[in-house]
Amino acid sequence: MVDAVLEMRHIARHYREGDARLDILVDVNLLIYPGETVALVAPSGAGKSTLLHIAGLLERQDGGEVLIQNAPTSRMSDSDRTRLRRATIGFIYQFHHLLPEFSALENVALPQMINGLSWREARERAKQLLDYLRLSARVSHRPSELSGGEQQRVAIARAVANAPYLLLADEPTGNLDPRTAEHVFGALMSLARTSGLAALIATHNLDIAKQMDRRVTLRDGRIEEMD
Repeated sequence: MVDAVLEMRHIARHYREGDARLDILVDVNLLIYPGETVALVAPSGAGKSTLLHIAGLLERQDGGEVLIQNAPTSRMSDSDRTRLRRATIGFIYQFHHLLPEFSALENVALPQMINGLSWREARERAKQLLDYLRLSARVSHRPSELSGGEQQRVAIARAVANAPYLLLADEPTGNLDPRTAEHVFGALMSLARTSGLAALIATHNLDIAKQMDRRVTLRDGRIEEMD
């Protein structure tokens, strides 16, 4: 049997507001396998971003275990978690967070260079990804010279530039008009399925969610499967 790329076991997370304790995640259990796309659909404040941050090793849980490719992470040092995150996980956010002073190509190449590739190797892979996402004519443009949809496609290319096993996306089309959102989402799904990524995508868009392999929601701090 194929091993899960992401396994979350009995994840709990709470915050303090004065003397009160706010339980965000109570007992989250989730498995995502290679090539599987999973939609996380829940209202604002339900804990979607917290769950994604914990799954992506950006935030530590208060209880439970996160396993990335069967490797337990709760006792890893921050530096080990950073190395694992850099090598295995890609992130896409609602706002693209591209570096404004760099071109589209440079924005996609830089994470690869941080990961050890030469400029020549990183540039070639960046060109291939941007071409795949139909941005070959825009590689030298800075973010301010790109449309919202183009900026988000550059962000997708950046997220997968280091060939991660797991892709985490937090409302990746939430800042786009419906037509552009559908186009960007189609590019994201095509790239994910072609490369065999496991993807967990938080979205409010039910039409987009229905195009994924599976849909889950957060209710009372727990994951529940949706029809």
